[in-house]
Amino acid sequence: MASKSKVYFYSDSVDLRLSQRNKLKKAIEALFEKEGKNLDKMNYVFCNDEKLRSINRRYLKHDYYTDIITFDYSEDKSAIRGESYISLDRIRANSLELQTPYHSELLRVIFHGALHLCGYRDKKPGETREIRKKEDFYLRRFGV
Repeated sequence: MASKSKVYFYSDSVDLRLSQRNKLKKAIEALFEKEGKNLDKMNYVFCNDEKLRSINRRYLKHDYYTDIITFDYSEDKSAIRGESYISLDRIRANSLELQTPYHSELLRVIFHGALHLCGYRDKKPGETREIRKKEDFYLRRFGV
């Protein structure tokens, strides 16, 4: 009997084309395992710029566009429960600006949200370098 996934993908008013869903779910679960964390449930909600900006204003009191916002709903540190909201508009804009393939940028941001729940931060330059290295590691493991 196949084990039930702990990773879920949802679309909020956007056309989500996510290839290799099952492989990606397994890669996210493996990320938590490799980082020594017990994943209970991880939701990814893909949306547009306006939806994510609204969330940013309401919950973080920031009035600007961003690519991802991750919420940690874990009741304790023994099992991680989280949710990441990802703007596909921002992913598209960032991939053009950075001259990277859209799919690679999308995967980077997906892994970024999981890494935040594993305790990685990106507020200081050293933290940003560390989380980028981890993103690169998991992108390579995924085959990007």
